[in-house]
Amino acid sequence: MLRAVSSSSVSAARCASTAAKSRNLPNIVLVDAVRTPFVVSGTVFKDLMAVDLQKEAIKALVERTKLPYEQLDHIICGTVIQECKTSNIAREAALMAGVPDKIPAHTVTLACISSNVALTTGMGMLATGNANAMIAGGVELLSDVPIRYNRKARKAMLGMNKAKDVPSKLKIGGEIVKNLLSPELPAVAEFSTGETMGHSGDRLAAAFNVSRREQDEFAIRSHTLADKAAKAGKFTDVIPVFLDGKKPKTISEDNGIRVSTIEKLSSLKPAFVKPHGTVTAANASYLTDGASAALIMTEEYALANGYKPKAYLRDYLYVAQDPKDQLLLSPAYVIPKLLDKAGLKLQDIDVFEIHEAFAGQVLANLNAMDSEYFCTEQMKRSGKFGRVPMEKLNLWGGSLSIGHPFGATGVRLATHSAHRLKEEKGQYAVIAACAAGGHGVGMLIEAYGK
Repeated sequence: MLRAVSSSSVSAARCASTAAKSRNLPNIVLVDAVRTPFVVSGTVFKDLMAVDLQKEAIKALVERTKLPYEQLDHIICGTVIQECKTSNIAREAALMAGVPDKIPAHTVTLACISSNVALTTGMGMLATGNANAMIAGGVELLSDVPIRYNRKARKAMLGMNKAKDVPSKLKIGGEIVKNLLSPELPAVAEFSTGETMGHSGDRLAAAFNVSRREQDEFAIRSHTLADKAAKAGKFTDVIPVFLDGKKPKTISEDNGIRVSTIEKLSSLKPAFVKPHGTVTAANASYLTDGASAALIMTEEYALANGYKPKAYLRDYLYVAQDPKDQLLLSPAYVIPKLLDKAGLKLQDIDVFEIHEAFAGQVLANLNAMDSEYFCTEQMKRSGKFGRVPMEKLNLWGGSLSIGHPFGATGVRLATHSAHRLKEEKGQYAVIAACAAGGHGVGMLIEAYGK
């Protein structure tokens, strides 16, 4: 996408604009974005479907931006654990939200960075002239996940229609009954390695010398900063969700933010590697329900139609590495590569938003980028990249505290980056996130009007 080619911030912005014009690429802007409250799975959204939450996000975004449907070209939504009834959840949510049926919508998936894929796919369509205005979002509802009959039961059920006589039907029926109480739960381990992300996070923390106390302190930091930001009214992207029923109520805030103490966190037992692991329920992100949606346009189209953009979406990069030993190391790979691509240096970035799958994962990535050995041997750089300053990192909390609906987090990261740039009077923000399969994404965002 649009890239800068100079090492200084001022010339980088100028070169980004010049490069775009020379290749006839438009500037792409984030106009606005919303999200439902991110809530702990099994709580207030437990009786909903994922499509309900995505509908709420799309509907609220259209209302907030006063977007006429004739200006909307396409909708893309990300999700991970799909409900078969709504396999193209973007389309179903759009229709439920009142979007005209002439506007196409499709669904994308790439684990924890699914809504990043929605955003960058939209950026590609805008850059190539295939759209002027798009909605990109994502959703996850882990309160209700598909639990299947096991394969033997499914095979028997499908074979029942082919049974021609009573003995055959009885035999198949017996096979069904025998396997009814052995359901298949959604996979939590990597298909290619058989290892859970928690185990991988534990090994990663150990490999980069991240102690249990450091992880617990980072988790407390995340919750403390999120609590402070929420109380200060910084989460303006959150929209209320009305729940009908016998006891109607409106959900208007995240419910997983819990400020605790180091004493309480240090008393918890390891969740994955027992008894000596360092990843616990408190320093890992929790199962979350939530949805997000962002309106993105070409700058020219946005200004021509009276919109005031929040930020430029300047560039992005996807990476992948060994899912066994480097499953969660994508931020360490993608941040240096993205900045090299953009012609920027570490000190040029004012805001960092790194997805917090685990406290140990974030800290391990910071250590990796500041490691001479890792950067020279694994990334083939001439020396270490440097350390992301904590005073620029996730200052409104992150996935550990706010929550992590797999399909929705990417838009939340982009929104918080744009809002933080404005508040902190910065110019550039970098988003980075890891995902299952050893994948990762980095995105470069620039403050609008700088």
